[in-house]
Amino acid sequence: MTVLRSIVLFALAAVAEIGGAWLVWQGVREHKGLLWMGAGVLALGAYGFVATLQPDANFGRILAAYGGVFVAGSLGWAMLLDGFRPDRWDLAGAALCLLGVAVIMYAPRS
Repeated sequence: MTVLRSIVLFALAAVAEIGGAWLVWQGVREHKGLLWMGAGVLALGAYGFVATLQPDANFGRILAAYGGVFVAGSLGWAMLLDGFRPDRWDLAGAALCLLGVAVIMYAPRS
């Protein structure tokens, strides 16, 4: 149950951070305005709170592992919302990052 909770929290954090950054990008680069930017800033703030809910108490471990989730999640977000088509190297890199997340977060420790 702890691993499942952790995975769900990583997914929520990814939606908040990647979504927030995307909203800011849309507001600034695509000229969609202050409302988009403000929503992005709120989502980015929510990401910070979601990360604190992880069962592991080590800030460095959580943020290091989340980096791998961010890489894979960013590619997924770009595919769904921007029509981006990753190549095999993008996919291989994302898979390596997720493997790193699994090792960092879920390897047995004494």
